[in-house]
Amino acid sequence: MDKSALSVLLFMIIQLAIPATLFGVDPTIFCSPTARNYTPNSQFENNLKQLLESLSSNTSISGGFYNTTIGNNTDRVYGQALCRGDVNCTVCRNCVYEASQELFKRWDLWACCSSSQGGAVVGRNCNVRFEMFRFFDDMSSSLLIYPYFEGDKRKTLKVVVICASTFLLAFLIVCCNVHCRRKKGLEELKENSQHVLLHDLASPTSVTITEDRQLTSSEELAFMDLAAIRVATDDFSDSNKLGQGGFGTVYKGLLQNGKEVAVKRLSRKSWQGLEEFKNEVILIAKLQHRNLVRLLACGFEGEEKLLLYEFMPNKSLDTFIFDSERRAELNWKTYYNIIEGIARGLLYLHEDSRLRVIHRDLKPSNVLLDHEMVAKISDFGLARIFCERQNPTKTRRVVGTYGYMAPEYAMESLFSVKSDVFSFGVILLELISGKRNSGFYLSEHAKTLIAYAWRLWKAGKELEFVDPLLMESCTKTEVLRCMHIALLCVQEDPAERPTMSAVAVLLGSESVDLPEPKQPAIFAVRRVLPVNESITDPSANGLTMSIIAPR
Repeated sequence: MDKSALSVLLFMIIQLAIPATLFGVDPTIFCSPTARNYTPNSQFENNLKQLLESLSSNTSISGGFYNTTIGNNTDRVYGQALCRGDVNCTVCRNCVYEASQELFKRWDLWACCSSSQGGAVVGRNCNVRFEMFRFFDDMSSSLLIYPYFEGDKRKTLKVVVICASTFLLAFLIVCCNVHCRRKKGLEELKENSQHVLLHDLASPTSVTITEDRQLTSSEELAFMDLAAIRVATDDFSDSNKLGQGGFGTVYKGLLQNGKEVAVKRLSRKSWQGLEEFKNEVILIAKLQHRNLVRLLACGFEGEEKLLLYEFMPNKSLDTFIFDSERRAELNWKTYYNIIEGIARGLLYLHEDSRLRVIHRDLKPSNVLLDHEMVAKISDFGLARIFCERQNPTKTRRVVGTYGYMAPEYAMESLFSVKSDVFSFGVILLELISGKRNSGFYLSEHAKTLIAYAWRLWKAGKELEFVDPLLMESCTKTEVLRCMHIALLCVQEDPAERPTMSAVAVLLGSESVDLPEPKQPAIFAVRRVLPVNESITDPSANGLTMSIIAPR
């Protein structure tokens, strides 16, 4: 290795081993063994002061590197200063100035040097050196440290390398310690959170909710241990799998008393899954209605988070309305009862329940059908409790399923009870036509199913919108009235949309006049699935897993 390369290497190693102080480091001062004795108040001292002042004022404006010479004959002094390339002019100027001052502050260190007249200060941000001989090349941009090690370069280099290695090892040990402590802290936080939740849910064996929405014990919701749930689902076997979703899997289970259940098994490693678990338990524990899926029990053990619902043998609404063969199994009367059931379920959530809930992810796959084809709204993972004023609320993250989102929610993050009303209107149009709103994207008819319905309505051709299979069993006036109500629900201005109480009245009485619908919210439904869109299996029980927004 040549001298120039060695000097650069040593400079870098020394910098790593020196702690920080005022001007970047606690300086390391080297003494030149080749310099003659120093005489205080001499011409040499004056020359040295001028030299260091010149270095202080010129290094920063010369690209961070500067050398100069002051004096004549035996009083001549040579100096050089170098700043790190990644520091700015101000840092460079201050560092060189402080280093220069340091040379005059530490005369006691020079006396360790046998009163010699050469030396250097090596810092993290800069280094300064002066000598009685020309130690630099005018074209060089490196501070040459090696003369100080000429006597025993290998020994000195070894010491420096050992010091630097020790420093780096200590740094790594500190980093590892901090990382381990942080990891341990997160694990303890998670464990403590799970213990608190377990205590809330399992004490004594069930859970309910107080006026201030705190979990307490009662007899309204059973707590089932993991072992019993494993037996019921045959240890979560694939043969009992009903559906796969973003937050886990739904299985069919058979309890010891012969009752069939649907078991939602949330993702084992998901923090959001834990939040959804708490959210859904808190919401559903007190929401009891004929048109809502009933939560029967919950289970929590280790990383397992489980919810047990009543089993819906006829699966979800989408398995009927979007399948031509299964669609023909139902007549208009059954469909109309389903429509009324959805409306009553939403009305209960919005106005009649103690908690006042906005569902935020209403769609056919979240409408389950029992053995009597009674509609039951499911999946409250995205639901939000709202206050009496029912003012629109802005969320930090839009979640749900495109195609059923109200435009003000999808584009402005604003949701209210009218967001659910919009979703209800879309479901109603899909049921009448037998077509998906999302599947209508850029078709030959229109951009969306809503746009297609609106165009036919304005043209007086609304019967063309009705599924021919449905026309065989429906009453013309009744199905067109439902289409009319649907268009009222999907109007662009949320204030123009009816409340669910008004919808229930309009569905239950043909004598009530319907207002003329205004321009609906027509916007293209993206075909690219967003990361927060629910994933559901059409053949599943309909208990989908949807990503939730943090409260």
